[in-house]
Amino acid sequence: MSKTVLIADDEENIVISLEYLLQRDGYEVQVARNGQEALDAIARHAPDLVLLDVMLPRVSGFDVCQKIRENPAWQGVRVIMLTAKGRDVEMNKGYALGADAYITKPFSTKELLAQIRSQLQGT
Repeated sequence: MSKTVLIADDEENIVISLEYLLQRDGYEVQVARNGQEALDAIARHAPDLVLLDVMLPRVSGFDVCQKIRENPAWQGVRVIMLTAKGRDVEMNKGYALGADAYITKPFSTKELLAQIRSQLQGT
């Protein structure tokens, strides 16, 4: 069975390219364009991994990450923060809230796919 990845990002061009890249690599893809949509999608069907932007409308990516980690039913969900917020303080906050990895934009698609594969190996 293929792994499910939720893309939580409000930048349409990034969503389109990530969706294509992930589907081509064999993943089932869900999309959320704001933090509340991401939480709703996770509640409906918890994905194996969330690619999570920090700067999301309605609920920030940091808050989404924190809510994922607070819910025992979602403990198996891997979280990769994928954001333009690349200062040490933001990266430290992402990891402190429970992110499994933190990748800054612009990013290498090759490195991103390698990180996704690495995160999903144990699931």
